[in-house]
Amino acid sequence: MEDAEIIRLLFDRSERALAELSHKYGSLCGALARNILGSDQDAEECVNDAWLAAWNAIPPEKPNPLQAYLCRLTRNIAVTRYHAGKAAKRNSRYDVALDELEGCLAGWRTVEGELEAKELAQAIGRFLDGLNKEQRTLFVRRYWYADSVAELGRVTGAGSAAVSARLFRIRRKLKTYLEQEGMMG
Repeated sequence: MEDAEIIRLLFDRSERALAELSHKYGSLCGALARNILGSDQDAEECVNDAWLAAWNAIPPEKPNPLQAYLCRLTRNIAVTRYHAGKAAKRNSRYDVALDELEGCLAGWRTVEGELEAKELAQAIGRFLDGLNKEQRTLFVRRYWYADSVAELGRVTGAGSAAVSARLFRIRRKLKTYLEQEGMMG
């Protein structure tokens, strides 16, 4: 079913819209939540919470593209749940991905009063625009969707060491870019 039709069903308050969301985007959003939370049960709850959030927001919202909107809802809910449970657990796949980025982003907190997180997000967006498709895909899948290095290796056909090396070079480019933009101390 097309996104416009799903949105129309949500505007009509039809429960069929939730079934269509699950059919079309359940696997994607479930994988995203599972990558962050490391638990099938928590991921399922997170996706259900995302569907509820979409149900409550549409209408009046009319997201375009719907997929990105649902992924953002799912990711935000998963990250919130992750931080709530973080004190109890450490070393999840999401922790590892965040630790990798820390070297690129560590300095921005020193100028937090001057630099809004929104500006950093915009700078990262510009950085991603300058990458080739493969680099952009690796970066987004690793640091947004929290895919493992092994999973990225399966997708790209490269070994884990090669994927890790590519990610390292991308992070180094990001750090240099942010320094050139004056966003790192």
